[in-house]
Amino acid sequence: MTREAALHAIDHAEEAWDVCVIGGGATGLGTALDAVTRGYRTVLVERDDFAKATSSRSTKLIHGGVRYLRQGRVGLVLESLRERGLLSRNAPHLVRPLEFIIPARELWEMPFYGIGLKLYDVLAGELGLAPSRVLSREEVMARLPGLNAAGLRHGIAYSDAQFDDARLAITLAQSIVDHGGAVINYMPVVALVKRSGQIAGVRVRDEETGLEREIAARVVINATGVFTDAVRRLDEPAAAPMIAASQGAHVVVPLECLGGRSALMIPRTSDGRILFAIPWHGRLILGTTDNLVRDIRAEPRPMEGEIEFILSTAARFLAAPPERSQILSAYAGLRPLIQGGRARRSAAMSREHAILISGAGLVSIAGGKWTTYRKMAEDAVDLAAKSAALPQRACRTRDLALHGWSESPAGDESLALHGTDAAAIAALGEPALIHPRLPYTMGELLWSVRNEMARTVEDMLARRTRALLLDAAASIEAAPTVARRMAVELNRDESWITAEVAAYAGLARGYLP
Repeated sequence: MTREAALHAIDHAEEAWDVCVIGGGATGLGTALDAVTRGYRTVLVERDDFAKATSSRSTKLIHGGVRYLRQGRVGLVLESLRERGLLSRNAPHLVRPLEFIIPARELWEMPFYGIGLKLYDVLAGELGLAPSRVLSREEVMARLPGLNAAGLRHGIAYSDAQFDDARLAITLAQSIVDHGGAVINYMPVVALVKRSGQIAGVRVRDEETGLEREIAARVVINATGVFTDAVRRLDEPAAAPMIAASQGAHVVVPLECLGGRSALMIPRTSDGRILFAIPWHGRLILGTTDNLVRDIRAEPRPMEGEIEFILSTAARFLAAPPERSQILSAYAGLRPLIQGGRARRSAAMSREHAILISGAGLVSIAGGKWTTYRKMAEDAVDLAAKSAALPQRACRTRDLALHGWSESPAGDESLALHGTDAAAIAALGEPALIHPRLPYTMGELLWSVRNEMARTVEDMLARRTRALLLDAAASIEAAPTVARRMAVELNRDESWITAEVAAYAGLARGYLP
């Protein structure tokens, strides 16, 4: 998967593409994969880098949504559990089961949560993971050695799945290319092309050269998440807003703050939310928050109140809660919620998706979450194909193995995320780490530049690897080494190195509160 190959495919297309997808996040990548595997000629364009925004800033869970069950939204939970099971089968190198534990300090909590989680097991059916079960006080402490044991009676364990969001996004992009599609980053849409009042393609600008070009397509699908309304207004300047953005913030601290391999689920915080403490790549993620925001931007920052809320809530449940000085990284993402009703709190708004088709034929899909990206894509392509009078073809992604599929990935956790590509990365013979506090090698850097369209230091440290989230300070220290090696691969000069290092340091400092 190279940018050069994508440009060649775009510039030498002999006829209009069947489908052009705008947006390289979870929804856009899933939609393009669905379209190309049905046999539609498909191209995807992304304004920045793949998963630059919300899709790399999640809680790292593929889950049914326990809190939705509590809200009585059984249909959404059922769909999410089914999709969780399918993705676990289709990408076992990226998605793995994770045990969650709810500590019980009151007698009523055991039947209350226990019955709800048994329903969770039943809804999962044959695609379920390990069944929920009651744990003794001793079993809880053995799994969560950093838990505050005061008043602890028992625990309830259940299973969901964990993944690496940015790595899954890159895997989806690779899968699109594997099936004959084209994907390209740093190619923003600057206008929609219309013929006789109908959408006939897009006008894009190459951010690396400044060159503009038109891409003709029979149908254009707007899958830009929180930026959906901005693209809709390229078609209809007065279009009413479709999206309400909710910010979710997370804090990353040393794993020793909790210990063990299980995750902690705090089912009811002081304001009625759920909070997680989740082991991930040798660190501990604490989050998430859920606050409506008006400022929709590509680089949201955790608010001071969000960080304090997360730390103070964790302090009630951890024996040695993390201090502010222990924060390795703090990040935030904006969820694209569908506006509806009179809901005032984002936690009450729908996480289900919606699809709109404008009078000119622009198909816009928004809402949802990573877990249900595949079903969202299926629905979008069904409607887009009908709208554009494309040949009707069945969805093929339900049982589609994604790029790198491997039941027995490499033992090294970082390489394991590459699935069957791990052997080729190891064969590059570059085992040196990019930084002593980070688990990533020069081989992974070379692979990402040559095969995964990494174009900037940020691409490499924020998304091809997860260095920015695991240890923002270490990633800043690694940036000069990364920039120099990338410059050789990309044929960049010393001024590019200097600019990239400065730009990355400016960005990464924002992840250190």
